[in-house]
Amino acid sequence: MATEHVNDAPRPVREGRRPQRAGWGALALFLAAFAVFESVKYGLPTTAAALVFFALPDAARLAGVRPPGWLHQAVHRVWIPLAVLVVYSFGVYPWPPLFTAGLGWLTRIAVERTLGRRPAARS
Repeated sequence: MATEHVNDAPRPVREGRRPQRAGWGALALFLAAFAVFESVKYGLPTTAAALVFFALPDAARLAGVRPPGWLHQAVHRVWIPLAVLVVYSFGVYPWPPLFTAGLGWLTRIAVERTLGRRPAARS
């Protein structure tokens, strides 16, 4: 006989989080559109980089990384892909797959934040 877990039920959204989640949703749409634009412009390597880094949090989880470890924290934080995008934008070495990798990764984080999934807190 299967038992239902209380934690499997969706949690209600707190009223104060709705504007924040809407902002993350708008950012996710913009980043996804920008990644598609760059992928069409530069071809298959950029598309592959965006898709691989979009799936990075899932790949980390499948590799056995669990919260609240440092690697789990790293793949779910905004600052690392944002730093990749900024450094690439001001850098002197143009390699578009690096930029679309940052776009894909940041898009994934924005989608997760839109859905209300935040990184696990460290103990």
